[in-house]
Amino acid sequence: MNEPNKVGIEVGQSVEEIETAVTTPPAHLSRPFWQRIAWKKVGIFFASLFLFILAITLMKEGARDLGPLVKDRFAVNNPANSLGFGWLFAYVVMSGSPVAAAALAFFDAGIIDQMSTFTMITGSRLGASFIVLFIGFIYVLRGRSRTNSLGMGLLSLTVTGVTYTAALFVGIALLKSGIFDHVQLRSGTVLTSITDVIFDPIAAFLLTFLPRWSLFLVGLGIIMVSFNLFDKCLPEMALKESQVGRMSRLVYRPWVMFLLGASITMISMSVSLSLSILVPLSQRGFVRRENAIPYIMGANITTFIDTLLAAVLLNNPPAFTVVLVEMTSITIVSIVILAFLYRRYERGMLALVNGIMSSNRNLAIFMFTILIVPIILLFL
Repeated sequence: MNEPNKVGIEVGQSVEEIETAVTTPPAHLSRPFWQRIAWKKVGIFFASLFLFILAITLMKEGARDLGPLVKDRFAVNNPANSLGFGWLFAYVVMSGSPVAAAALAFFDAGIIDQMSTFTMITGSRLGASFIVLFIGFIYVLRGRSRTNSLGMGLLSLTVTGVTYTAALFVGIALLKSGIFDHVQLRSGTVLTSITDVIFDPIAAFLLTFLPRWSLFLVGLGIIMVSFNLFDKCLPEMALKESQVGRMSRLVYRPWVMFLLGASITMISMSVSLSLSILVPLSQRGFVRRENAIPYIMGANITTFIDTLLAAVLLNNPPAFTVVLVEMTSITIVSIVILAFLYRRYERGMLALVNGIMSSNRNLAIFMFTILIVPIILLFL
């Protein structure tokens, strides 16, 4: 019995049969366009968008009653301790986006000022990269290479930490200058009025049997669910052997990896997701640590897309300015590094990661440091 080859041609077929096999499109491509659409994923996308807007509405409503708790119990009343608060908060929820949304809700409620909002969002991004290190630990526990698994997580933390620390000072200068105060999305009011008609009645219904402050916690839970649902509606991508050769050539180009990290994060709206895929790719030998540095830098810019949307939904111009300054400052720092300092920066980051991984003692000191620093900031 003849076995078909990769294009469906069998030994002994006539010329006419071969031509038919080659020219006939695959069965799934011959179906009408509307039948090829993954309607389930489309439905999940709209469900995640609905929950995201609902979560922002509830967090905004509930934040008004959390002022005394945040200011007195957690002592979040200046840029330094708001930075530590956002950092630790991201550790707890294992994600930065919900914490960034919470910062905007606190600002909208008058609990923290504009500068503290900026630093709290920065802290949320510093804490969010911990998820990559956590996934690396899971891979080590499963018997995978310690060097590849932990190395990528440590690289994500160090690159994020260095670039955001530099961007913190750039952003503070931009905020104080006020040059972005009048840059706004004009459609924010229209979008907010539409969402108010849909989501305010839901908030009012929940207030009939829940205290107002609890709506913030409900919204925080819902926004985490919405991000999980959004992850599920993304198309599944498989790397074929024929694609590995092409990708291996591209990963050596810093600007290509920079744009790739920015694009994947913009599509997924989750820096935790886009950075987490580096661990399995590193394990399979597709991406080396030095190739991942510009990818991480790009991902750290477009991760603010969902936070920008949250600011628009709040219809709060100063909140929009904060997020815009976050994106601009990290973009400026990243472009300067890539254009003028990249090779030295790359060597420095790799040397730092290798130094941390050189002994269990160094790794323990690093882990203790990233835990104690936000705690110290919280009490300043």
